[in-house]
Amino acid sequence: MALLGIDLGATKVTFATFSETGIIISKETILLGKRKGKKVGSLLTEKITFLIGSSGYGKDKIHAIGVSVPGISHSKTGTVWAPNIQGWDDYPLLQEIKTVSGDIPVTIDSDRACYILGELWQGNAKGCRNAVYLSVGTGIGAGILVNSEILRGSRDIAGAIGWMALNKPFHEKYISCGCFEYHASGEGIAKMAREYISQENIYTGILRSKPAEELTSYDVFSAYENGDIVATKIIEQCIEFWGMAVANIVSLFNPEIIIMGGGIFGPAVRLIKEIRSEAEKWAQPISMKQVRIIESALSGDAGVYGAGFLARKKLIAKLL
Repeated sequence: MALLGIDLGATKVTFATFSETGIIISKETILLGKRKGKKVGSLLTEKITFLIGSSGYGKDKIHAIGVSVPGISHSKTGTVWAPNIQGWDDYPLLQEIKTVSGDIPVTIDSDRACYILGELWQGNAKGCRNAVYLSVGTGIGAGILVNSEILRGSRDIAGAIGWMALNKPFHEKYISCGCFEYHASGEGIAKMAREYISQENIYTGILRSKPAEELTSYDVFSAYENGDIVATKIIEQCIEFWGMAVANIVSLFNPEIIIMGGGIFGPAVRLIKEIRSEAEKWAQPISMKQVRIIESALSGDAGVYGAGFLARKKLIAKLL
């Protein structure tokens, strides 16, 4: 029996079919391009229809679908809030998929929950009961596993740690994305570069080589590797923020493991030792000594593996 996992991001969507044991049978990634609102939903339903129709019979037939979404999945209504997809403020995604899935069960969850579930199924959280996936990409979020269950909160918003308060005083610029995300996400790193360059009139370093509005986090990491003074200041500040966040997670949840993932980890993987050193300054000391801090085993596929795990869990529940 095949499982279909779908990982929807802000710029692309990945479809993967899995065996029940978690082996990828097929995988395809499609760029969203200029699609927004209903057109994104139509892309998903058209591809789901095709995959169901071509999945055959018996063991190759798709028996359950899991979907990872970049935002909040409301479990009671089946609607989705995805701030980086225009028109998805309260999008009826579950209802839309069910129009083409027939009697195939469908489960939707947030990307951060799917990241830790993917690692639990086929990655570095195997065998763990208490684990956290700290995702640092365009934004920042945390998938939190407590006593083998995803921590969801009263309205499915738990894990939105981009809003973690790690700096003072409060600035209005934190309202839209949160303090932590503003300073230390992929987009935040690029913002910091623009801010520093605009303030440093005498700066003539590497980051001046392209227009400020075109700078990305990868430009900053590249400049950091080459000893650029502004890039070094930004990344050292990020290490402090990431370390404080890790310390807070350790002190609050006493996890066995914290997995650093998302696009930034990536280039920031080699900084994990420094992040741990920073966290050790702030965290509950006994818990800090016990926790492992490592990179993702699944990298960019953690979300689609997590979506596959959702499908597997739903299928098992249906068969019981």
